[in-house]
Amino acid sequence: MTTVILDQASIHTSDIFLAKLEEWERKKLKLFWLPTYSPKLNLIEILWKFIKYEWIEVDAYYSWKNLLNYLRKVLDNFGREYAINFV
Repeated sequence: MTTVILDQASIHTSDIFLAKLEEWERKKLKLFWLPTYSPKLNLIEILWKFIKYEWIEVDAYYSWKNLLNYLRKVLDNFGREYAINFV
């Protein structure tokens, strides 16, 4: 069985998406829904919070290219230069 963790984004609660639930269940796909707003349970939200409020440099906002380069730098160095400690 495969488990997919979903937030409550509108794409995940759309009629088209919900219509597929029975089919996915038959294929042994289990869906686990996060509470409506749970950024502390959503790892990408935690990472984005650090990028946005702790690590971002002002010049990242000068252009789309700067922002992409900056994000690439953070993601390439995540765990070394950029790390999240939950202590």
